[in-house]
Amino acid sequence: MDPLAVQTKQRIQKVLEVIKGDISTLRTGRASPLLIENLVLCVYGGSTNLKVMELATVGVTDARTLIITPFDPSIIQDIQKGIQEANIGFTPVIDGHVIRISIPQLSQERREELIKAMRHKLENGKIMVRQVRHEAMAGIKKEFEGREDEIKRLEKEVQKIVDETIVMIEEIGKQKEKELLQI
Repeated sequence: MDPLAVQTKQRIQKVLEVIKGDISTLRTGRASPLLIENLVLCVYGGSTNLKVMELATVGVTDARTLIITPFDPSIIQDIQKGIQEANIGFTPVIDGHVIRISIPQLSQERREELIKAMRHKLENGKIMVRQVRHEAMAGIKKEFEGREDEIKRLEKEVQKIVDETIVMIEEIGKQKEKELLQI
């Protein structure tokens, strides 16, 4: 495989990881640490902003309950307050040295909103992939100027990578939609 094609594949792989990360943050009916671990909270009297995963371990006790165990028990109130102020639809409850969050059932209307948001994220991902393709095609034409056979071969190779990635993105979307519709 040509170095340009390898570089394009690597860039598209990074785009795919970004898409997967974006999609994983969409809330399904199930508890998942991904729902809150990247939430940035103001702790220690407002002097420090840290992600939940930097402040505590986040675990799942059952299909609808998250449990947060702070590394420093003195900031348990700050973590609870920060999650409430984030307006993500969760009510954290302090239970001794841990915080419990019950994940509420999604309404049908909310599921449809999440599916719409997911489709928008997927479309943005496809646009990013096409942008990488466009840049790769321009690089190929510049590097192999005058060698039409080589240009055509590499363009086909890049297009094949793009087509495979678009299929993967659509599959990710189908799986997430299935998760969102599951009651």
